[in-house]
Amino acid sequence: MAEIKEREQWHSRAAFIMAAIGSAVGLGNVWRFPYVAYSSGGGAFLIPYFVALFTAGIPMLILEMGLGQRMQKGAPLAFGRIRKPLQWFGWWAAGLSAGIVIYYSTILAWSWVYLWHSFDLGWGSDPKTFFNDSVLNISSGPGEIGWPVLSLVIGMALTWLTVYLILRKGVRNVSKVVWVTVPLPTLLLAILLIRGLTLPGAMDGIRYYLTPDFSKLAQPDIWLRAYGQIFFSLSLASGVMIGYGSYLGKKAEITNSALITGLANCGTSFFAGFVVFSILGYLANVQGLDVDKVVTKGTGLAFVAFPTAISKLPFLNSVFGMIFFVTLLTLGIDSAFALQEAFTTGFYDKWKIPTGKLAGIFVLVAFPVSLIFVTRGGFYWFDIVDKWICDFGLVLSGLVQCIIIGYIYKVEDFRGYLNTNSEVRLGKWWVWALRYVTPAVLIVILCVNFYTEITEGYENYPRWATLLGGWGVVLFWAALGYYLWKRPSKSDVL
Repeated sequence: MAEIKEREQWHSRAAFIMAAIGSAVGLGNVWRFPYVAYSSGGGAFLIPYFVALFTAGIPMLILEMGLGQRMQKGAPLAFGRIRKPLQWFGWWAAGLSAGIVIYYSTILAWSWVYLWHSFDLGWGSDPKTFFNDSVLNISSGPGEIGWPVLSLVIGMALTWLTVYLILRKGVRNVSKVVWVTVPLPTLLLAILLIRGLTLPGAMDGIRYYLTPDFSKLAQPDIWLRAYGQIFFSLSLASGVMIGYGSYLGKKAEITNSALITGLANCGTSFFAGFVVFSILGYLANVQGLDVDKVVTKGTGLAFVAFPTAISKLPFLNSVFGMIFFVTLLTLGIDSAFALQEAFTTGFYDKWKIPTGKLAGIFVLVAFPVSLIFVTRGGFYWFDIVDKWICDFGLVLSGLVQCIIIGYIYKVEDFRGYLNTNSEVRLGKWWVWALRYVTPAVLIVILCVNFYTEITEGYENYPRWATLLGGWGVVLFWAALGYYLWKRPSKSDVL
């Protein structure tokens, strides 16, 4: 019991909710969600998206926050307390979060470079060429890695330095930081929306965003994308919310906190959609294109389409450019330190390594590894690793997690525990969601992803590259998880 009392805790429930929202609300809300909606028929995507939120997203959030709070441990030891061998799974899930933050930092490095170039609109009249040739200095394929690009190395260093400074004093420092980093992006998005709505063609983009094509709902792919986006956006199945929940007091409320977090995250995505589609409508107007022909790839939305639109604004181009890329940075930093915290919490729980030391060690290891993604061939490896960790690693992790809680753990007893201090009582629907709905959806997603990868491959990448950067990375975290599970420790009290 003394060990639990000594554990750090959030300053308040509000601080916990703000941190959870900060982890969930990230770069994916501004470029991944709008792009998925854009490529899925606009308004039609919103229906399966919110269905996925209530049938999978919020039930999983409640599960993860509640498990962390009840066990007072991060993912590795939380699952280890259910069954000793399951600590291995907990390390693997948390390891996926470490893998995500290592490649996720690449987007922040790009954002730093673009923030610098916002002062003089350095991307010029051809942002696509600027992104590929000047920023990425991209090579011909994953086999031609080349040297790291200096400007991106500087951006990467700034990212890791920021993450370290936030995490070196532990969760109490995070409690203070999130009061700035969570509301600031919303304010900046509001400024961009006001500007976007005044542009010619903006309402064409908004109409495309909000007008549902109900025939799209008959396509299974739209539903699978919605569930995949919910998992990615809410930081599920990676140990983040379990780690954050472990710093709550034993009497803290969970269910309503999860509802607030899920709704705030999806509300931010919905709001960001207005910003993005107003800009896309304007861009379609000045280029003489239909709205659905402006963007061809997700990264192109933030780093090609937006800079193009910013360049064409009639005034204050640099100001709005800086606002946009500061928004990306503040959104990304929250998610980055949450992902790192999910992994390093396991080391604190098991070996009692001080928080500041853990943050320093992780950054010293992760920074050199992340440099592979800012080489000339780094974009290809970024794309491959992102695909496999999100579409295979997180989906499989979420499925196993549902099986553990739904069938191995005493789920009805867990529901009773959560209802003890809950402001919103959990009914049988929660158990059904964990046992049947979410696992069924995840199995379908996993099977579809496997079939597509085997029959079609991914983006014409050579098989050796997807085996190494895809399956190799996912299996690496599984192997490391096994090693960490087997390492003995006096504090590993299960």
